[in-house]
Amino acid sequence: MTATTLAQRDAHANELIATGKILEAFDTYIADDVVMREPGMEPCVGKEANRVRELEFLGSVAEFHGAGLSGSAVGDNVSYSEWWFDITFKNGARVRMEQVERRVWRDGLIVDVRFYYNKG
Repeated sequence: MTATTLAQRDAHANELIATGKILEAFDTYIADDVVMREPGMEPCVGKEANRVRELEFLGSVAEFHGAGLSGSAVGDNVSYSEWWFDITFKNGARVRMEQVERRVWRDGLIVDVRFYYNKG
């Protein structure tokens, strides 16, 4: 895969996320053997297990107030995206979350994701 192709795929994934199509981005770009890591948690392995986790997260959200891509970078089979999200959860907590997502790509799909974030 060329850097241009990776850059295009990464930009498309980011566009889907930014427009609220999180599950479409997931279904399109996540590999079956993906490993996803959240801070302080054990890695979640496999597309199906991670899809369940994504659905649980989305189900906990009462309202999205806004989101945006602050920056991104693409290297040799790796990409980084810096995001902000303003979310109210069903428990009533409103959170402004800043997050960096590191993605490792193989054969046009994301095989490893690590999230770095701060909620406040």
